[in-house]
Amino acid sequence: MSGFPKQFSRRSFLKGLSLAGAGTVVTGGYGKAIESEWLEVGRHTIKLSKVPGQQSLKILHLSDLHASNMVSLEFIEKAINLGLREKPDLICLTGDYITRKYNDWEGYAGVLSALPKAAPTFATLGNHDGGAWCGIHNGYEDSHNVRNLFDKSGIAHLDNATHKLELRGWKMNLVGLGDIWEKDFQPRKAFSGCDDASCVTTVLSHNPDTKDDLRPYKWNLMLSGHTHGGQVELPFFGAPIAPVKDRRFIKGLHQWDNRWLNVTKGIGNLYGIRINCRPEVSLLTLV
Repeated sequence: MSGFPKQFSRRSFLKGLSLAGAGTVVTGGYGKAIESEWLEVGRHTIKLSKVPGQQSLKILHLSDLHASNMVSLEFIEKAINLGLREKPDLICLTGDYITRKYNDWEGYAGVLSALPKAAPTFATLGNHDGGAWCGIHNGYEDSHNVRNLFDKSGIAHLDNATHKLELRGWKMNLVGLGDIWEKDFQPRKAFSGCDDASCVTTVLSHNPDTKDDLRPYKWNLMLSGHTHGGQVELPFFGAPIAPVKDRRFIKGLHQWDNRWLNVTKGIGNLYGIRINCRPEVSLLTLV
């Protein structure tokens, strides 16, 4: 389980940064006023086809929506609309739909329901969505609220499970893992139905550090979030507060162990701040 050094926490750093004076790109004022809602589309092309001449497949990857008093439903809806304009064939969500406690579940379901109306949509949970870790960090002690949100939105929840589907001639296994910080990470159970070698296997796992635990299993592409791309990137220091052990994989598309790993910077944030790290929706085109 990864985290911050005892003397250096993500919360204390961001709170301190938000109180910094204005006038430079490393101030909280800039991060709140400009960059936290300056969306972009992160586009990547990945060669994964097992069939010659196969048509491309577009996956919209969304993560870390973090609905809260800092991240409005209006902004989340804006991000979703930006992604849907890309006309994806498949939509994958990789956790942290809220930050702590949340109230407007009906409104949230209305916003998210646009996703499965546009394309098949599958989701997994993150560490902020309820459980032991979340409970001791002023959140929910279980994930039933977010699970109900999926039900109301028409989104399929991959709860340590595999779902097989065919889209545009692609045979795919989607494998969804529970969150490792919440101690709900069960790869043996999740991969138990993943036995067709002719399929492209895509893993949805909130924390990119779980790639090492998943090394023994057969998969082609892993979709993760959790890091917010570091949320704050400083000259000479990089992203000092990314909550992962393996700091090579904080954002973007990477090759690892003859597989692919996409870590999206996510849509929302903590404490309303992003600096040199714009929020994004990720579009992966499989060819």
